[in-house]
Amino acid sequence: MTSEAIILAGGFGTRLTSVKDVPKPMAPINDVPFLQILLDDLLVKGITKFYLAVGHQHEVIVDYFGSSYMGCKIHYVIEDSPLGTGGAIKQALEQVASENVFVFNGDTFFDVDIELMDEQHQSKKSDVTLALKPLTDFDRYGAVEHNDELRITNFSEKKFCKEGVINGGIYLLQTNIFDGLDFPKQFSMEQDYFEKYCSKNNLSGFIDDGYFIDIGIPEDYEKAQEELQSF
Repeated sequence: MTSEAIILAGGFGTRLTSVKDVPKPMAPINDVPFLQILLDDLLVKGITKFYLAVGHQHEVIVDYFGSSYMGCKIHYVIEDSPLGTGGAIKQALEQVASENVFVFNGDTFFDVDIELMDEQHQSKKSDVTLALKPLTDFDRYGAVEHNDELRITNFSEKKFCKEGVINGGIYLLQTNIFDGLDFPKQFSMEQDYFEKYCSKNNLSGFIDDGYFIDIGIPEDYEKAQEELQSF
């Protein structure tokens, strides 16, 4: 299984007014930084090397974790200016030596079976595999459309959906996906790559109904204080 992961940990956390002076991934969950909870979960699942894409107040993260965590190497990829999700991933890929790498959002916890996700990614020879979370009665996220072979065909705008699947913020991608493509230094992985190239490249969906929470809004951040105690 792919054992390396990029974690996007450069968020500002502007909507978390109760959290001050720390990057959003370091927001405390019962006195433990959210990012530590995420790393602990990934270690159990087989990730052994981390590339932390950091920016805003990155010193807080570097000082807390140092160059390794629980015996696993941590590499820091520092954004001198905001790069967007795509720019941050592209910069981090310059340090990744393997053919495939996982990408996780540093403010989202999604309990995905990444081993099965890796098996599907390899069997379908996908350029990118996105972890998709089934939801009902939602309007906060745009739905992801796919065919019977789980090939992603479209990303819908945010609107009320009775049921569907959303982008869960976990990706497994080939490290050469940007070869031959001309992107600016700052760009969005979701809008500028996924939405633009889903009809041209092999983007697959991996559906998993594991626990999901995004701490980027105050309501879910408060909910995480109780719900993440079991992880």
